[in-house]
Amino acid sequence: MIRVAVGGTFDPLHDGHKALLSRACELGRDGQVVVGLTSNDLAGKRLREVADYEVRARELIRHISDRFGLLPVITVLHDPYGTTLEEHFDYIVVSPETHHIAVKINKLRAERGISQIEIVPVSYVLAEDGMPISSTRIKNGEIDAHGRLIKD
Repeated sequence: MIRVAVGGTFDPLHDGHKALLSRACELGRDGQVVVGLTSNDLAGKRLREVADYEVRARELIRHISDRFGLLPVITVLHDPYGTTLEEHFDYIVVSPETHHIAVKINKLRAERGISQIEIVPVSYVLAEDGMPISSTRIKNGEIDAHGRLIKD
């Protein structure tokens, strides 16, 4: 069975996240999509407020099941690696921001004698101003979840 990993905080869920999830679901449509979702403790280390884990998990399940007809496996991330250092995965879907984590995962897997995970990069989704859509920009009131500029 094909297993696909993708991870993040996913708050708020925006078009950049949706591009990552879409690619993960394309790859895992006949297998399993495992979404590593940042724990409340890990998310609390960010400089911005983040919604509760359960709220974010429900939103991810709703989006993926409504859009792709799949039921993802949601796992809690207490560190950047989650279950990728122990479990079998065929693919890991990453953004430019998280690519280095996937490289580190494969390095650690190699040290443990575990097969490599194919890294599948997904480009940033750009806002109207040509800059990447990001949760921080949304929380700061610069753009909405679709990358539209918010007028003052």
